[in-house]
Amino acid sequence: MRIGLLTIAVILAAVPALADVKAGVDAWARGDFRKAVEEWRGPAIAGDADAQFNLGQAYKLGRGVPVDPALAESWFRKAALQGHEQAQDNYALAMFQSGRKQEALPWLEKSVARDEPRTQLVLGTMLFNGDGVARNYPRAYALMTRAAAPRAGGDGLQSARETLQQMDGYISAVDREKGTKLAQQYAAAGAALPAPVVREGSVRATQPVQTAEAPPSKGPDPKPAPAKVTGTKPAPKPTPVAVKTAPAKPAPIVAKPAAAPAKGGWKVQLGAFRDRGNAEGLWTKVGAKLGNAAPAYVTGGGVTRLQATGFASRATAQAACNRSGVACVVVAP
Repeated sequence: MRIGLLTIAVILAAVPALADVKAGVDAWARGDFRKAVEEWRGPAIAGDADAQFNLGQAYKLGRGVPVDPALAESWFRKAALQGHEQAQDNYALAMFQSGRKQEALPWLEKSVARDEPRTQLVLGTMLFNGDGVARNYPRAYALMTRAAAPRAGGDGLQSARETLQQMDGYISAVDREKGTKLAQQYAAAGAALPAPVVREGSVRATQPVQTAEAPPSKGPDPKPAPAKVTGTKPAPKPTPVAVKTAPAKPAPIVAKPAAAPAKGGWKVQLGAFRDRGNAEGLWTKVGAKLGNAAPAYVTGGGVTRLQATGFASRATAQAACNRSGVACVVVAP
């Protein structure tokens, strides 16, 4: 079979774009975020979904470029429209956080169908509060149960576990039972989903995900804290027929900070920087969120790694990581 000259040209033209994405990944891993952004910008403009997602992450996290939520959302949208699943997750969350809940809803539904805990937390809260959607207690409970559940590569969201406790005070036993059964169905469906296809040259093919030093990738978002979910106060629960007084009005769900971690050998790595001053600056922003944790500045390979130390267990370290609001990873003793 003969391959036309145009086909060959298209194939050859695609190679530099992939190489640029890979070069950006390598630069990000070294802590050279500005270089990473430079490498990704060309492929992103040319339509490479991985580069678009990575560039969105850079603007979201403020690494190599100033923090710019609007530009981050714009790049997430471009990649999401091409079917990039993690971009779809972030695009949904970005629209929700900007108050565009109706626009976010179809993207949230796409994301929760893939068993993404952050969007399950958000949509579950919307359904509980009747915030932009019809109130649905069983499904709200099911989505929150999935968001809180441990899964491969993570322990579930601490904020979702706390929210479940709040829901237990307002949802009837019948609705909880329905929600629990629905959560089991969601879990079974999620386990049956095929593994995502990672094409050669994508970010995920280069670095494991969920590490502070790894660049944004096609894997899970690098551990931003779940959005604090607020909204209009939900109306009182419908009064059961046999009860003449209405139950107390539930307050909107807001994730609560976990208690300060105990001392121990577990750590949370919060980032890697060429300049120690940047590491110290990050600690001033997030240290107060981590309870009694102490900072450690670990040097090597030309970068300074910022770690929060003194956690008694993986669970307490992971909870602190979730609260930090930045890309982070738990480090074993």
